[in-house]
Amino acid sequence: MNIAIPDCLMRLYDEHYELEDYQGGVPRWCTGCGDNAILAAVQRLCRDENLRPEKTVFVSGIGCSSRLPHYMKTYGFHGIHGRALPIAEGVKMARPDLHVFVNTGDGDCCSIGTAHWIHALRYNMNMTVMLHDNQIYGLTKKQASPTSPKGLKSNTTPRGSHLDGLRPLTVTLGVQNVSFVAQAVDWIPEVLYNILSAAFHHRGLSFVRIIQRCPEWLPNMHEPWMQDPQRTLLLHGEGGLTISPALGKIYKNQQQHDAMDLNRAREIASMDDPIPVGILYHNPHVPCYEDLQHVGYPQSGNSVRASLESEFDKVTVWPQEAETGALTG
Repeated sequence: MNIAIPDCLMRLYDEHYELEDYQGGVPRWCTGCGDNAILAAVQRLCRDENLRPEKTVFVSGIGCSSRLPHYMKTYGFHGIHGRALPIAEGVKMARPDLHVFVNTGDGDCCSIGTAHWIHALRYNMNMTVMLHDNQIYGLTKKQASPTSPKGLKSNTTPRGSHLDGLRPLTVTLGVQNVSFVAQAVDWIPEVLYNILSAAFHHRGLSFVRIIQRCPEWLPNMHEPWMQDPQRTLLLHGEGGLTISPALGKIYKNQQQHDAMDLNRAREIASMDDPIPVGILYHNPHVPCYEDLQHVGYPQSGNSVRASLESEFDKVTVWPQEAETGALTG
């Protein structure tokens, strides 16, 4: 007995995507901007995981980093300032079958979006969050951001910033239900890719802080770390990264780290020099919010339309009602 297999089902097994299948518009970031390295790593990850573009979503807020969805040939949502995470959570609640990525900056996430950042960690929904941290507001031309170091002179702090910069990793590791926290730098592409790959495969909210260069407004900030490999501490070991021999010859400052050790992760997160790079914390046993709520049941187009119309009707002022009100008033 021969069973006919629909072409659409056969295509699921035969489809293979190349790097070009994920490349959208031509990036307009400054030459040397760390966002370019992050984009390259993300596109490579999508290719290697063979993610279907129509099943992949990139959500962002406002800032240089938030232009990334424009350069991906997938679904994308360019949200408003600080609201990338609640938008991404809504996508995941409605469609848990989609691969959801979030790109947010140090101002977008750590200033106006702080409350959303904290609660997104607590919900632990299954998505990959990339914090592009260049420690300055780049899109609005050099204002101090929440993560700017003390003493940094900017257009808003001409005499130098008075406060120590906020530490995204220590804040993240202090939130209940946190499940995956890592740190990368844009100038070590091998480790950046490996961390994003581990984050993608983690079931839960993966928070990856990426320290990146801003060649326009802070051209020399990270030069000392780039020129001296000893000022980078590579973390490896149980639940963490595997360091390749070639990379190990350059970055010899390494430390064995158990990624399940939350207290040690918090200690490492407080380090600035050397910069710790790797997976600080990884707990695969934290439940995802969408699993607890059993969300994401498939809905037909008509069902979605009816739900939207019902909500709109609650605030609609119909012409005949307005006329009646005017006559009786």
